[in-house]
Amino acid sequence: MWRMKNVVILGSTGSIGTQAIEVIRGNRDQFNVVGIASGGSNPELTVQQAREFGVSADCVAVRDAEAAKEVSEALGGPVITGETCAAELVEVSQPDLVLNALVGSSAGLPATLAALKSGATLALANKESLVAGGRFVLQAARPGQIVPVDSEHSAMAQALRAGSRGEVERFVLTASGGPFRGKTRAELMDVTYEQAVAHPTWAMGMMNSLNSATMVNKGLELIEASLLFDVEPDKIDVTVHPQSIVHSMVTFADGATIAQASPPSMKLPISHALNWPHRVPGAQPALDFAQAHDWRFEPLDDAAFPAVNLARRAAAEGTGVIYNAANEEAASAFLSGRIHFPEIVDVVGTILDSASEFAGVVSSLDEILAVEGEARRRANALIDSLAD
Repeated sequence: MWRMKNVVILGSTGSIGTQAIEVIRGNRDQFNVVGIASGGSNPELTVQQAREFGVSADCVAVRDAEAAKEVSEALGGPVITGETCAAELVEVSQPDLVLNALVGSSAGLPATLAALKSGATLALANKESLVAGGRFVLQAARPGQIVPVDSEHSAMAQALRAGSRGEVERFVLTASGGPFRGKTRAELMDVTYEQAVAHPTWAMGMMNSLNSATMVNKGLELIEASLLFDVEPDKIDVTVHPQSIVHSMVTFADGATIAQASPPSMKLPISHALNWPHRVPGAQPALDFAQAHDWRFEPLDDAAFPAVNLARRAAAEGTGVIYNAANEEAASAFLSGRIHFPEIVDVVGTILDSASEFAGVVSSLDEILAVEGEARRRANALIDSLAD
């Protein structure tokens, strides 16, 4: 019997979170927001969202302590705060579905594990938590409990419904190419922060925009796809598709390639994740085939953008946690002007090269965090030497 779905949105004031709010606002007969979490960069919006959906203060989480005070005063009661506030929110709100749209693994991984433990469906936009947690996260999930939100993985999940899993030959991730498509490594040495986060197609948060520019985002997606769909990383191809109309593809054994195509908007994959395996009518406008379209596909320049090949290696070796941690530290160093743009991925590669010195098979959250911490320490030491 159909019933309304209670939803918790982690990262409610970010790009994915605000678009999820828009989808839910247009479908109040299907979805009910019972909890929201934010980092604290926009306390006014957090308050506005809580009031709109009637979420009480005890089901609001704000990580930053000062922002939490502001939100608490506005809502007339204490909100949950602290580094693990998102995970605590999941535990108290009893949702049917948790949308994890937090940024980074530090906040994202505990929240992902809390969502899985609660029994709720996990609509996963925080790819870092799966990349860092790897098989440990998968072992915590029941079959079908994790539903992808990323447009690429949503596209793959939709395409897989065209045949049986045993008939699948290859997966194809599409990449826009970011703002520096066609540039050489030498041309990338002096690009600025403003240039790096100016994505030509998608409106995303700062970190996702930078990861798209380095192609690390596509590397993270490759690792995530390998885990989500239990596929060997060398069976996942990456092609550059600047128009961002085809979001990913699956090739079957008979030679058929099934692609999911739609205008570049996150509302479709968000709505599909909220209502999986069913669709939400009117989630976004469809392609208009009465108009001319130009769809182009190009090979990825691995010399200028080595992040994808590094990710393929990390996926095969089970070192996604190191790939992600090293990138987060190096990306932060670039944003603060300490290293050059190509050196972000240089740092990732160097730390991956030393993985055998400190990483093994992990079997607990503490072990994952220990490996992650050492990867961050080594990355920062290398960054210090580059910045001297």
